[in-house]
Amino acid sequence: MTPEEFRAQAHRLVDWMADYMAEVERFPVRAQTRPGEIASALPQAPPEAGERMETVFADFERIVLPGMTHWQHPRFFAYFPANSSPPSVLAEMLTAALGAQCMLWQTSPAATEMETRMLEWLGQAIGLPAGFSGVIQDSASSAILCALLTARERATGGAANEQGLAGAGVAPVVYTSDQAHSATEKGAKIAGYGRNHVRLIETGGDFAMKPDALDAAIRADRAAGLRPACIVASMGTTGVGAVDRLDGIGAVARAHDVFFHVDAAWAGSALICEEHRWMLRGVETADSLVFNPHKWLLTNFDCSAHFVRDPDALVRTLSILPAYLQSREGGSVIDYRDWSVPLGRRFRALKLWFVLRSYGLAGLRELVRRHIALAAWLEGEIAADPDFELVAPRSLALLNFRYAPAGADALDELNERLLHALNDEGRIYLTQNIVRGNYAIRISIGQTSTERIHVEQAWEAVKTAAARL
Repeated sequence: MTPEEFRAQAHRLVDWMADYMAEVERFPVRAQTRPGEIASALPQAPPEAGERMETVFADFERIVLPGMTHWQHPRFFAYFPANSSPPSVLAEMLTAALGAQCMLWQTSPAATEMETRMLEWLGQAIGLPAGFSGVIQDSASSAILCALLTARERATGGAANEQGLAGAGVAPVVYTSDQAHSATEKGAKIAGYGRNHVRLIETGGDFAMKPDALDAAIRADRAAGLRPACIVASMGTTGVGAVDRLDGIGAVARAHDVFFHVDAAWAGSALICEEHRWMLRGVETADSLVFNPHKWLLTNFDCSAHFVRDPDALVRTLSILPAYLQSREGGSVIDYRDWSVPLGRRFRALKLWFVLRSYGLAGLRELVRRHIALAAWLEGEIAADPDFELVAPRSLALLNFRYAPAGADALDELNERLLHALNDEGRIYLTQNIVRGNYAIRISIGQTSTERIHVEQAWEAVKTAAARL
C-alpha cells in the first residue's frame, strides 16, 4: 500500500469511525450471533494473493461487525464500563502509526518521560499522598500479579526468585476478601502461592473485609508455620462495589509486616471527586495501589495506573538484564521494562495525555458525577417499585437488584430468565451476579454517552420484560 493509498483508506476509515461513534445506538448492544457463526464465515485457509482494502473492509462490515458487542453503546450496563472518547481514539491512531516498542528509555524517551509525568498527574488528580511512583500496566490483574510477586520476594528475602518457593523453604499466604475479584486468586496461582494459600476473609453487612477476621487469619497461619505475605484490599469490588476500609486493614498489615496492595480498578476513578476520597483514608499504609483509567476516565483499553511505594523492590523482583537490554543511560533514567511482567510496552501514556488535556479534570469529574447521579435516580425507582428489590447498597454508579413480585416462587430462576430475555433482545446489556447466595441482576452505569434517557429506557425495558414473564 502506497502512502497515497493509505491516505485514501485512512480518510474512509476515519469517516466510518466518526459515523459509528455518532450512530452506535442503532446497533444491538450485545452481539446477536450464534456460537461459531463468525468462524464459519471466515475461510479455512489464508489467501495466497493479496486483496484490495475495499474488499477487506466490506468483509469487516459483513462478518465482523455483526459479531461485536458494542461496549461504547450508551445502553451498555454490563460488567464495568470500558469507556472511550474521540481524543483517546485519535491518540491510539498515532500510537499505532508510530509503532514504537517502549521497553527502554532509549527506545523512545518521550514515551518513558511522558508515562512518568502522566502518573504524577493521575496521583495528584485522585489525591494520592506523596511517596508513590507510577507505571502504566495493561490491566489491574497485572498490577495485582506484580504486587504478589513483590510480596513473595519480600517474604522470602529474595530467595524465591533464586531458588523457587521449595528452595526458599517457606509457604507464603495471600489474603483478600470473599467479595474480591478473581484476579487475586489467579495471580496467586501464577506467582506460586497456590490456591490453597489464598485466604478469603469474611466480610460484614457492608460487604467490606473485616479487619479483625483478617488479623485472626494471619495469626492462625503464623501459628501453623506459614508466612503471611500479601494482603489485597478492594476499593469497589466487581460484584457489589464494596469498599474495604484501608485504615483498618493497613493497621493489620503493619502490625504483621505484610505487603499491602489496594485494588481500586473501577472505583479509583471516582477519587478525582473530593467527595469520594473517604475511600482513600489509610492509603498511606499501602505498599501499592492500582486503578484503571480505561474503565471510567474516557481512555481506551488498555491503561491501568499502578502506584508503588518502593519501586526498587518491584524492579528487583522483575529485573533481568542481558547484554542486549543494557544501555549507557543505565541508572540515570527509568527503564519501565523492569516495572511490569512483559518486556514489551506500548506507548499508553499518549492517550492519557490527550484525554487529560482535552477534558481537563473538571470535565472528567462532571462525567463521573453524572453517572453516579443517574445510578442514584435508578436506585430510587427500584426501591419505590413493590415488584423489585435492591439486594445490596448502591456503590457509586453500581446497582444490584432482583425481580421479586409478591407470591413468586423460585426467584433465582425467575431473575435468570429475566436477564436472558433482556440481553437476548439487544436493547440493553446487563450482568448476572450472586449476592449472599441469591441470583441478582447487576447494572453498572459509566459509558461515555450514557444520559438519563438511556437509563430510563433500561428501566422501562426491565419492567416490560418482567411483566411478560
